[in-house]
Amino acid sequence: MDSPEIVQGIKARFPGSVSVSEPYPEEVCLEVDSGAFKDICLTLHKKLRSPVMMLFAVDERECLKRFTIHAVFINAKKGQWFTVTTAVPRETPSFNALATAIHSAALFEREIREMFGIEPAGNPDIRRLNLHNEVWPEGNYPLRKDFTAVEAGNSAPEYKFDRVEGEGIFEVPVGPVHAGIIGPGHFRFSVAGEPIINLETRLGFTHRGVEKLFEGMPYADASGLAERVSGDSSFAHSLACVRAFEKIFGVSVPARATYLRSIFLELERMYNHINDIGGMAVDVGFSFPAAYASIVKEAILQLNEKLTGNRYLKTTVVTGGIRHDINEIKTKILLGCLDGIRHDFDEAVKILTSSISFMDRVDTTGVLRRKTAEDLGVLGLAGRASGIALDLRSYDTGPYKKAKFKMAVEQSGDVLARLNLRIAEFRESCRLIGFFIDDLPQAKECYTTAAPKAGSGIGYTEGWRGPVLYWIKTDAKGAIERCKVVDPSFHNWQGLSYAVLGNIIPDFPLCNKSFDLSYSGNDL
Repeated sequence: MDSPEIVQGIKARFPGSVSVSEPYPEEVCLEVDSGAFKDICLTLHKKLRSPVMMLFAVDERECLKRFTIHAVFINAKKGQWFTVTTAVPRETPSFNALATAIHSAALFEREIREMFGIEPAGNPDIRRLNLHNEVWPEGNYPLRKDFTAVEAGNSAPEYKFDRVEGEGIFEVPVGPVHAGIIGPGHFRFSVAGEPIINLETRLGFTHRGVEKLFEGMPYADASGLAERVSGDSSFAHSLACVRAFEKIFGVSVPARATYLRSIFLELERMYNHINDIGGMAVDVGFSFPAAYASIVKEAILQLNEKLTGNRYLKTTVVTGGIRHDINEIKTKILLGCLDGIRHDFDEAVKILTSSISFMDRVDTTGVLRRKTAEDLGVLGLAGRASGIALDLRSYDTGPYKKAKFKMAVEQSGDVLARLNLRIAEFRESCRLIGFFIDDLPQAKECYTTAAPKAGSGIGYTEGWRGPVLYWIKTDAKGAIERCKVVDPSFHNWQGLSYAVLGNIIPDFPLCNKSFDLSYSGNDL
């Protein structure tokens, strides 16, 4: 169904309750009465077959004497964003919870309650996510504008895990501290014999107050913070951030810069995909291809440094363009390295897929079925491995469209599907980079000066895990009044909890690596 038809249907069903605007060609904003908010969100959820992509609050008490709630959905066929906004009175901050009808809203509502003190009326689960009960005093809401620093305390009640009870049921706690350099997360397994019958995940241990840090920050400094939200997605986060500013300020990015951005985005995708493929090999004890994969990853990181001066592509993107052009010498380096990387990647994959024991470990392990993934709002690579054909690169009208980008989708939803998806996307990234270099515009302009102004908008990009989303509101000088960040990990951790059911605990590391979600990207 087309967007105008959906909007007309909503206006007809809720006469006098909806005000519609289209601030940008790809955004439709619906300001609705609080009584119609839940029903309109549910209508969009069903018509668009979209999860809740973002759900967040804004403190507007100082200027408008209210809070506002914003729910964002996507029209996957058109690449168009729908934002439903409703006012929440400051005296009785509450709104009708969506989670009872749309499960993908559940975690967002818990976050709104703990960060703003706005009650999602009807939500049966109001436990905290990031502000852990053991250390965070009640009645302090850090994303309110009048929040001031507080001292940690120990007066709050203990966090309540869901319990599975019965004869022969055992609980196995793992974490939050783990071996190696991965982030902290607590996993509580309930097992009956060997099979896992429930997994509950508790995160938030690396909460840093990122969205609060954005408040008041000049737009020119924001990409520097964005690239530190999740270190393995530095470029994707900084790109999504500056795209929001570019939309608000009306900046036209030079064509050469859009191609260079696409090249760097694919390089980030490649080094992470080969890292995960090697990690899967490690988790089944297959050390040789794991070592081979680490060589390929290192080659890509060294290439990143030769092109931009940074192995992880930091300080590369800015509002209006790109900092690092690729001259003829760098182009030869890129193409030469790409040939070797492609060859070594194919060799590593050949070693893996020719091993019967390895294929036996990944086939039918950690299955996340499509219906479950849709209900949970699982996105990105994990979603595509379960048959959900959504990749934001498909909506690009520039380099990706000219290169005829091919989306990879699997159906089985198991570890093998997520492995095969990484293999296909790595090879597609190599093809795309080759095309981008051949088609790179000759004009040397890589940057357009931005003229700040007040406004709000959604910036997005398809990072290697999935959609990275930034909703930003600015004042007249371009400083940030509110920034909402959604990393795909926030959606996908729940998917991992369902994918492991029926498997044994020794297969959990393999399932976990096949998702490879970010602790820091989740614990903003």
